[in-house]
Amino acid sequence: MVKLPVKISLRHRGKFLGLDSEGETMTLLDPTGEPLGAVSWEAVIDFIHGSISETQSRTAVRNYPRSRLAAKVRYLTPDHKHFDSVTCEIGGGGVFIETHLPSQLGTAIALELLLPDDPTTPINAQGKVAWIRTGEEHYAFFPGMGIQFTEISEEGRARLLSMVKALDHARQGS
Repeated sequence: MVKLPVKISLRHRGKFLGLDSEGETMTLLDPTGEPLGAVSWEAVIDFIHGSISETQSRTAVRNYPRSRLAAKVRYLTPDHKHFDSVTCEIGGGGVFIETHLPSQLGTAIALELLLPDDPTTPINAQGKVAWIRTGEEHYAFFPGMGIQFTEISEEGRARLLSMVKALDHARQGS
């Protein structure tokens, strides 16, 4: 891993970026070398492509809208470990799962989402770990992992998008 010091950015001076060419990941390291979070090169490349497009904003590239929502989620890792957790955000393209034990980037995850609109009818999906946050950030962001859907039914995606739309509508007071 190549470690590059952060020198100019005042907010992050003293931290390091660790570049792993084998795993194609970029890890933010604190001054002692402890990882704070990681992202795949694919996500960085998508972000850069999105930032240079005239029609896209300077936020991460997303094909579907998302919204903050705490919903129950059960997931299964490739080594057959079952976990119950809570989402922090949902969207048509994936979810963020709160956990102090995130899986490695690229790990395949089987998901069962229990949304508040009908908790008796779960949405089943397959996904992969697209990014991780290993620690809390300023008590505002929970540790966990961003899961990008690799397989989800059209009905499941439509239900998620309907939930996102309803949440956004309610938050705007309309």
